[in-house]
Amino acid sequence: MVLIVPGSGPTDRDGNSPLGVRASTYRLLAQDLAAQGVTVARIDKRGLHGSSQAVIDANDVTMADYAQDIHSWVNVLREQTGAACVWVLGHSEGGLAALVAAQRGTGEEASICGLMLVATPGRPMGQLLRAQLQANPANAPILEQAEAAIAELEAGRRVDVRAMNPALRPLFHPRLQGFLIATLTLDPVQYMAGVDRPVLVLQGTRDLQVPMGDAEMLARSARSARSAPQAVLVRLVDTNHVLKQVSSDDVHENLATYGDAQRPLAPGVVDSVLRFLAMPAPSR
Repeated sequence: MVLIVPGSGPTDRDGNSPLGVRASTYRLLAQDLAAQGVTVARIDKRGLHGSSQAVIDANDVTMADYAQDIHSWVNVLREQTGAACVWVLGHSEGGLAALVAAQRGTGEEASICGLMLVATPGRPMGQLLRAQLQANPANAPILEQAEAAIAELEAGRRVDVRAMNPALRPLFHPRLQGFLIATLTLDPVQYMAGVDRPVLVLQGTRDLQVPMGDAEMLARSARSARSAPQAVLVRLVDTNHVLKQVSSDDVHENLATYGDAQRPLAPGVVDSVLRFLAMPAPSR
């Protein structure tokens, strides 16, 4: 039994977003796994889409809230299926929620068989956001203002967006700032050290949002944790953030796949998950 946890923003259970993502990554992954006999549950995040009634304001959440939701979904799935535990597959920011949910000592971690962290950051989100902004030369005129805003939020202080460049206002919208303050300094490597479940780190080599170095940091942390039973890093060649195949460094080609639900998942994605699920369970 696998639970897929969505990534950042208003991403739905299919892996799509009103912000222009229509790759249907989670739906395709669930279908491909189901064809191989793996039961998969896909969820909408608290306050969004099918879970819109769960909270008045979908932005009034923290990573701890998302982790608690994972526990709730895992418990429901176990009750409905009789499964002893559930594998949690977190994509992008969803991987961080999965890491928080699987911490030793929560009393809930035994219900999680293990984690599959797909395109998951290995650095605090504030550091990753800076790197993403710096990677685009077009951001040069707004970079100083953006980095100042990130530093303020990391320090726990809200920022005034009225004087910001219009291009930055959606990123630092006042309704998002509570979540950003609670999230930007969370360290995935630190949380990985608190996980004693098997871990798969799955990372595409052409991911424009999360580089391979982040996956390597997560894998090293998992392997160095004294109680980590097993940690597997899989590098998916020519695979991007939405798990579609991209044959070149052309950014436009890469981004075009974000809107193509007809394009299948990249070779190796499903097989990597299946191989990991088939590995002998470590003794606990």
